[in-house]
Parts: sequence; C-alpha cells; structure tokens
Amino acid sequence: MDDNHTEKIVGDDGEFHVQDEAVDFSETTPEAWAALALFWALGLTVFYQFVTRYVFNDSAAWTEEIARYFLIGTVFVGAGIGVAKNNHIQVDFFYRYMPAAMGRVMAIGVDIARTLFFGAAVYLTIEMMRKMDNYKMTIVELPMNIVYGVCLIGFAAMLVRSVLVTRIHWKRGYSVLERPETTMADR
Repeated sequence: MDDNHTEKIVGDDGEFHVQDEAVDFSETTPEAWAALALFWALGLTVFYQFVTRYVFNDSAAWTEEIARYFLIGTVFVGAGIGVAKNNHIQVDFFYRYMPAAMGRVMAIGVDIARTLFFGAAVYLTIEMMRKMDNYKMTIVELPMNIVYGVCLIGFAAMLVRSVLVTRIHWKRGYSVLERPETTMADR
C-alpha cells in the first residue's frame, strides 16, 4: 500500500489515534435480546452455584436444574437468530453443478420444508404441553410447561423468521443456496 493512503495509528505526537465504529443495535432482533437475557440469567445462576458450592461449601440444590432450563431456553430462543440470518447448516456444493432452474426448485423446496418443519414443531410442542400439564420440575415446584413454553416461543419465532426468509428469497428470485456469496442483508 502507498504511504499516502494508509491510516496512521500512532500520530506524530506518539499517541494512539484510533476511533471506534459506532455500535448499532437497531437491527438486533427481539429473540436476540431475549436470548441474551436468558444467557445472563444462566450465567448468574451458575455463578451463584459456584459461590454456594466453593465459597460457602453448601451448594444450592436448585441451581443445577434451573441452569439447565436457562440453557435450553437460550438455545431455543437463540435459534431464531440463526433462522432470521439464514445461517442454518447447508450444503451448497451440488448447487454449483446443477442447472440453475433445478437449483431454484430445490431452494424453494428447502424453504418450504424448513417452514413446514418449524410449523410441525410448534404444533407438537403445544400437544406435548397439553399432555404434560400436571408435570412439575424435579427440585423446584414449578410446572414443566414453563420450560416447554419457552421452547414453544423459540419454535414460533423460528417459524415466523422462516416465513419471512422464504418471502425474501421468493421476492428477490434466489436464495443463499443458489448464491452462497450473498447474505440476508443483500435484499
């Protein structure tokens, strides 16, 4: 690079001159904030467990169970972030070698199958919650449907995000499978 076009980090006065980029949370999804809150609750629960076990030598029995449920909630609610960004695992190798029309049909099939899967997951979670209505958590006397309700919220968020991603793919005429160099931001 040319010395005239490089940014000077250390100025002539010997001080660092670096400016951070502005942080923008405007595109952070609601499920991302919810997953962050669940993650912090998980961290605080584990910290409490650590303190009671190793500092006071009297472990709080409830912390292990509740931490497990916070982890489950973090995963299910946070999975909506991956669906919104269309970051799920995919194999785009075959799309490079198949005809474009066939790739388009396959990509539409993936969008439909993903949306149907999340729809079925919402339905099955509701059915499971109906059947397990009287079950309680092992140590804490709370209904297990609290945990399943968080999973239901996660699946519902994934379903909504999947419908939105499918709509974007159909509107722009291609998906990430067909053009792996693109992202959901390339609308």
